[in-house]
Amino acid sequence: MDTQQNTALLRALTELPGPLPTSGVIHVVIRHTDRFTVVGNDLAQHPGLSTTAVGFAVRIQSLPQGAEVGIKALAARFPEGERLIAAALRELEAHGYLQRARERLPNGRIVTRTVYCNQPSALLRPLNAAPHQPATRQTPQPAPPPDRNPARVPAPAPPPRLVPALTLPARPVPVPATTPQPVPVPVPAPEPLPPLATTPPRDDPAPPPRPRPTVPPVPPPTAPKPPPRPLPQPRELTPELHRAATALLADLRRHTPEFTLSEDDIQQLAPAVAAWLEREAHPDTIRHVLTDDPPRPLRQPARLLKHRLTALLPPPLPGVHDLAVPARRVTFTPFQTCDGCERAFRSPTPGRCRDCRTGHAQAAA
Repeated sequence: MDTQQNTALLRALTELPGPLPTSGVIHVVIRHTDRFTVVGNDLAQHPGLSTTAVGFAVRIQSLPQGAEVGIKALAARFPEGERLIAAALRELEAHGYLQRARERLPNGRIVTRTVYCNQPSALLRPLNAAPHQPATRQTPQPAPPPDRNPARVPAPAPPPRLVPALTLPARPVPVPATTPQPVPVPVPAPEPLPPLATTPPRDDPAPPPRPRPTVPPVPPPTAPKPPPRPLPQPRELTPELHRAATALLADLRRHTPEFTLSEDDIQQLAPAVAAWLEREAHPDTIRHVLTDDPPRPLRQPARLLKHRLTALLPPPLPGVHDLAVPARRVTFTPFQTCDGCERAFRSPTPGRCRDCRTGHAQAAA
C-alpha cells in the first residue's frame, strides 16, 4: 500500500505546473468534494498551542453537534493518555477555543456543557465595533430626504386639480393668493406619518447606544493543581544504599529496554529507590512495580518512575514487638478476714463479711 501511495505521489509531482521549489515542502492540493472541515490558519499556525492541542482542536471541530468530546471519550478513540488529553484541552481553554461549564438540569443532574469556537479572536470584533455600527446605520434614516420623498410624490398631483378651479372665475390676480392656501392642504405633515408610525421618529438626535458588557474571550482557568509530591528520601543515604539504588535503576533496561535512563535521571531517582530499599523492599519487587504495564508508547520513562516511586511507596515493615499479641491482664480480688466473725472473704478492702454487715444493719434498726 505504501509503495502504491508513493508511486501515485511521484506521478502527481510530475503533473504540477510551474517550477518546483528547490527546498521546503511541496503541496499536492486535491480539492475536497465531501467530508471535509475548514480549518483557519489562526488555529493551524497558532504560536501558543502545542501540536497535540491543535490536533485535538481539529478533531473537535470536525465532529457534529452533540458529539462527546470529554477526556474519557477522546482517550477511548486516540492512543494519547488522559493526562495528555487533559493538558491539550486546558491549552484550548486558555486561548479561548474551548469552554467547559458545569450546569444543573431541571431533574437535578449535573452535566458538563462544552462549547467550542473555531475563531475566538472574532468574538472581539462585534464588541469593539458595536458603538459605531448603529451610528453608521442610522445616519441615512434620520435624513429628511428619505422621509419627505413620499410627500413630494403626491405634491405635483394636487396642482392639476386646483388649476381648473382657479381658471373658472377668470381672475388672474387672486390666483397667487389662493395658491399658497391649497398648497399646504394636499401636502400636510400627517401624510408621511403612516410610514413613520412603524419606525421611531428620526427628527430628534438618536440616543447614544448603550455599551454592551464586555465578555472576555478567554474562559477563566480551571482550578489550580496541587503541587507535586516530593520524592521520598531515606533516613540516611549510606554509600551502600546509593550504590544498590543506582545499580537497580541502571539494570532496568536489561529487563525492559523502554526504561533506558540517563545518568542525570539515575542520580535524581536514586534517593527514592534507596528509601524503598531502606524499608526492606526486595529489588525484584521494586523492579516489577516500576516496570509493570507501562503506557504505550512510553515517551518519558523518568517521569513515570518518579510518579510510581512517590505514589506506591510502601510503609516500613513492623517490628517484632509490634506484631506480638498483648497478654491478657487478669485482675484477682484478694482475701480479707472479717472483723466480726474472723471468716475469710474476697474484697478489695478489709472490713466485715456480708453476713456480719446484714446482722449489724438489722441490730441497728
